[in-house]
Amino acid sequence: MKSAVVQFKASTNKNDNLKKILSFISKAASKNATLCAFPEFMMFYTNSSQTSKQLAGLAETINGNFVSTIAQTAKENHIQVVGSFYEKSRKKDRVYDTSFMIDKSGKVISTYRKIHLYDALGFRESDKMTSGSKITKPVWTSIGKVGMMICYDLRFPEMSRSLAVAGSEVLVVPSAWVKGNMKEEHWITINKARAIENGCYVIAPDQVGNIYCGRSLVVDPYGKILLDMKKKQGIGFVDIDLKKVKNTRKVLPLLKNRRTDVYSTLKV
Repeated sequence: MKSAVVQFKASTNKNDNLKKILSFISKAASKNATLCAFPEFMMFYTNSSQTSKQLAGLAETINGNFVSTIAQTAKENHIQVVGSFYEKSRKKDRVYDTSFMIDKSGKVISTYRKIHLYDALGFRESDKMTSGSKITKPVWTSIGKVGMMICYDLRFPEMSRSLAVAGSEVLVVPSAWVKGNMKEEHWITINKARAIENGCYVIAPDQVGNIYCGRSLVVDPYGKILLDMKKKQGIGFVDIDLKKVKNTRKVLPLLKNRRTDVYSTLKV
């Protein structure tokens, strides 16, 4: 099955970004993609001068205009969409960084609130966001059973392993990977590692421009990079073959060879 990966530079204007997103969805569908994956912070770019109160004021619920409009376009184009948005929370002046999966009928079938906030390397997402409290179960899609993560989650292998054990054949990871010393090397290495150690595909659409590095990736279950979008805005396409997941897990049975009976014996 063909999957589309969108890499673009989100502006600070929510409505302008939404127009671009809808256009990308239509284009992906016209190329016979069955799923279209977008980066983190696709709703709008939050610069350092934007206060937590201002961000919270622009956030929406899952039933708000932003996601509902995307869902309607997904329905009209008969395509699944994975995206992200700033979701309102009950905590004052804090929002969730939330990803969502929309099916071909325009129904939101899954959501995931980012659990690992990027409080590292000089950034503090927790100054404006609040973290989710659970990993979302993988869901069936046209490209296989999909587990959802977001950006910084990639640095925590426990999460991708949990999703793989739960049946994920594909991990979709909307990201906004910040530029910096060795950051692109980290990005590429970590995406490949998560694919290899779990014998699954990793689809990682990334923001480009502003403070982000681009390099949206798709990695196959054996660690081969199938797509690297470098610094270009636009859509990339890749075929997802679940036979590769099955065959890789057969010849390199890492999930099967785990020693869960022993790991807990280490006392700290």
